[in-house]
Amino acid sequence: MSSEQKKSPTLGEIIIESNTRAGKPFRPSDWVDRMCSTYATFGEDRKLKYSPYLKPKVMNGGRCLAVDLTLKIVNPEGYAQLMHFADENQLNILDAEGNSITAPH
Repeated sequence: MSSEQKKSPTLGEIIIESNTRAGKPFRPSDWVDRMCSTYATFGEDRKLKYSPYLKPKVMNGGRCLAVDLTLKIVNPEGYAQLMHFADENQLNILDAEGNSITAPH
């Protein structure tokens, strides 16, 4: 069996935008980098490596956080904390089609 066949199927991703549902910019403006750093690890080369489940992204000129929904399986507590953060701060969340959705739990 090849390594491609051993991979679990992709569950998709959601995008957490850097603006609130009311359209206001979220502060601090570096929250995406902070969140990615929280889930990062140091590699053997002593360089910080982002988690494969959280990636900074730019959409419509704004910084966003792309969340691979596999995170919900591999780290349910971390996923729940991230969704709580997004919900508590009323951050706009987009599904794969670009539709605004409530924080999926």
